[in-house]
Amino acid sequence: MRPMPNLFAELWMDLQQPNILWQVATLALALLLAFGLSRLIRFWLLPATTPSSLAWRVGAGGAERLAFPLCGVLMVWLARLVLQPFHHVNLLHLALPLLFSLAVIRLCVYLIRKAFAPSGLLASFEKLIALLVWLGVALHLSNLLPEVLDWLEALRVPLGKNKVSLLLLLQGLLSVIVTLLLALWAGAAIEQRLLHMAQLDNSLRVVLARVVRALLLVLAVLLALSLSGIDLTVLSVFGGALGVGLGLGLQRIASNFVSGFVVLFEKSLRIGDLITVDKFHGQVAQIKTRFTVLRALDGTEAIIPNEMLIANPVLNHSYTDKRVRLAIRLQVAYQSELSQVMPLLEQAALAQPRVLRDPAPAAHLVNFAADGFELELGFWIADPEEGSLAIRSAIALQIWADFQRCGIQVPYPQREIHLPPVNP
Repeated sequence: MRPMPNLFAELWMDLQQPNILWQVATLALALLLAFGLSRLIRFWLLPATTPSSLAWRVGAGGAERLAFPLCGVLMVWLARLVLQPFHHVNLLHLALPLLFSLAVIRLCVYLIRKAFAPSGLLASFEKLIALLVWLGVALHLSNLLPEVLDWLEALRVPLGKNKVSLLLLLQGLLSVIVTLLLALWAGAAIEQRLLHMAQLDNSLRVVLARVVRALLLVLAVLLALSLSGIDLTVLSVFGGALGVGLGLGLQRIASNFVSGFVVLFEKSLRIGDLITVDKFHGQVAQIKTRFTVLRALDGTEAIIPNEMLIANPVLNHSYTDKRVRLAIRLQVAYQSELSQVMPLLEQAALAQPRVLRDPAPAAHLVNFAADGFELELGFWIADPEEGSLAIRSAIALQIWADFQRCGIQVPYPQREIHLPPVNP
């Protein structure tokens, strides 16, 4: 392979000649064929459904990203063999290392994304990151990188009372991105370790994980800016602007953020608690930094701002004890023997496995109603998150079957009308 300086000198000479159009057309045709071939590889060789194996998914994702650049390398190499006997092929000589470097960069960025952040911000900007890295490599291969760096160094951007070169800002941005990726990876690893520590309270584990991640992100930004040579005192103007923003536009967001930490630290709510706040009722599924996810018994999920959990009364059905008392009210005819009816009610409740034996179910006479005795059957369950409708229905059906078997009547409204005699 010829040296790059000689290659660019010859390519510059080719650009002065009209027959450069043959190289451009050949390169365009080769890339078009590579694109079509890569599409065929994606649709024919890769499975239509996502496999369950992690190794297979990672391999399929890598093959999908390598398909176009590697096919481009193959097509350009064949095109160079065909065109070389008739024309100069310096443009194709340059295209080969660029395409190969694109394949390597896309694979490396994909593997880094899988290792550090399988889903999230890096996954959304994977193609953009790979493109920016490839542009840097392309500038290096084309010997244009020194001129670009000198030009960026000459550009000065006002930052407060000082002026900072654009190159320094870009270096700081790159350092921030790299250190943030490392901080996110370390934070995720520590969070996984904390969430698997059964000896710690669930809320305390969530708090520690959030605090550790926030501290790692702040330290990563400060370290990156220091390593890039940016004076941190220059950023004081941004600190003031951030304070004004928090005091005005971001007041509610800051309030929800602080309220989330208060809820977790006080342990007034825990993941799995059954609560009622305002018009929402359900089980606490997640406690996020800004909001809490409440999953209702019908499967719907409500996003509750954390500020609402501090400012409004919250009915926690499982704060100190998950046991919940339920009750079923019914009437029996006045001709019924209560000494027979009330044990039947208690036995109907005990027949259900969800009903607790301690405290035991108890039947009580509540009122002498217009049509019969009004009774209440009270019983306790230890799993309110499973709902109460099914257990009520099962006990009611058992009561009805026992009443039918024992001949106990459930009264219905009856009225007697007395007509006075009419004088002739």
